[in-house]
Amino acid sequence: MAERDQELRQAAAAEIDKYKEEVESDPYRLLFHHMPPVGLLNDPNGFVQWKGTYHLFYQWMPFDTGHGAKFWGHYTSKDFVNWVHEDIALTPSDWYDKNGVYSGSAVSHNDRLYLFYTGNVKDEEGNREAYQCLAVSDDGVNFEKQGVIAELPEGYTAHFRDPKVWKNGEHWYMVIGAQSKDLQGKAVLFQSENLYDWKHLGPVTGSLENNLDEFGFMWECPDIFELGDQDILMVSPQGLEEEGMNYANTYQSGYFAGKLNYEKPKLEHGSFHELDRGFEFYAPQTTLDEQGRRILIGWMGVPDQYEQAHPTVEKQWVHCLTLPRELTWNGEQIIQKPVNELKEMRGPALIHASITIENDQKAVRGIGGRATELNLEFEQIEDQFAVELFQYAAISYKDGILTLSRPHLENREKTEFRRVELPQGLRNLHLFIDQSALEIFVNNGEEVFTSRIFPQPEEEDILFTSLGESSFSIEQWKLSGFTFS
Repeated sequence: MAERDQELRQAAAAEIDKYKEEVESDPYRLLFHHMPPVGLLNDPNGFVQWKGTYHLFYQWMPFDTGHGAKFWGHYTSKDFVNWVHEDIALTPSDWYDKNGVYSGSAVSHNDRLYLFYTGNVKDEEGNREAYQCLAVSDDGVNFEKQGVIAELPEGYTAHFRDPKVWKNGEHWYMVIGAQSKDLQGKAVLFQSENLYDWKHLGPVTGSLENNLDEFGFMWECPDIFELGDQDILMVSPQGLEEEGMNYANTYQSGYFAGKLNYEKPKLEHGSFHELDRGFEFYAPQTTLDEQGRRILIGWMGVPDQYEQAHPTVEKQWVHCLTLPRELTWNGEQIIQKPVNELKEMRGPALIHASITIENDQKAVRGIGGRATELNLEFEQIEDQFAVELFQYAAISYKDGILTLSRPHLENREKTEFRRVELPQGLRNLHLFIDQSALEIFVNNGEEVFTSRIFPQPEEEDILFTSLGESSFSIEQWKLSGFTFS
């Protein structure tokens, strides 16, 4: 192990020890979402199942709650509930990644685990260089860097990152998020025979490509995979203007569905669909597991969107990852549902009841708590219905529009909103509430709202409001949370 690598690992361990008590005293720490032990967490990386174990890496800045020279942190699990927080996987210790081991992916090949990532380099004037890099492991815990495997092709700025690798037929492919010299976002494809030597094929789509108008100045975290009879490009474009209820966050995440022609190479696709309608969701990554499931995990955050206003910053940490979600294709769109393994966190069902409310706000006996799962099935909503969480956030439905509201993180006197139209009406709400994290699956996964929430720590009340008559059934489970070793 190189001397610089050792120094960085020791410095990160010292930072964890220094702030351990302060971090763990935060009432906003989570029970069943992945967090950093200190500092800042962002994109999920290298999500893969290898030899029966799920490996989940994450972007990590241990020395600050702001962005900087990222490490790769590392969690493993066999069942998505019981986890091991492994040693640091990668540090920014070499000339080609000295300013950050940026995001990437993992594949299994010949019993070895291969990590692909972007090495970020900046000179004294702040000029950026980007290198696509490789590290390999025989045990899934210790990784040996192999250095640079692809450099910047002509026609692109140094905003060229986040390699996602997969195999199709006899060839390996790598898609990279890019910015062209004329400042348009692109998804760029490479091909390899051996995972070390890569040939640049060109953009498969992007802003001003494939009948798209201008669609963002940079495309981050691309991911290409098959789902049902579709080829999906999942991507996080930066620079989209808000459009009605769409594109309300600083940067967005979503997907194009179509067919990828590997020979051209071009993805013939339809329109862009947002994956999540909440306040905090970005940089999702998927893997195909040994059961044949396509599983997604995303970052519960958005770059440049009042990150330092999160109250956890005062406790020396910020951000978390989403729950793992199984993706399916229903013939028209992606459906997202929490993976079945999460049911293992459930205690006995506390309540399973039918409720009718008319022109009233009421609590339901036994419903509440800050580590809980709720499932509501609707029979009737006459006018307006709302669920109020801890006198802080609310999810409400009226006239075909579902709205999530909360106080603005930078100004608690203001309320901010995220909305989506439900053409078939509201049939189902499935909520996971975890101290300061909220994930709402709507109509059995047709839409999702993912957000951080920061109510007063002692608040545990959940209230239901109806204008006109609303009838629904409700189930609740207290959740035990993840275990760590």
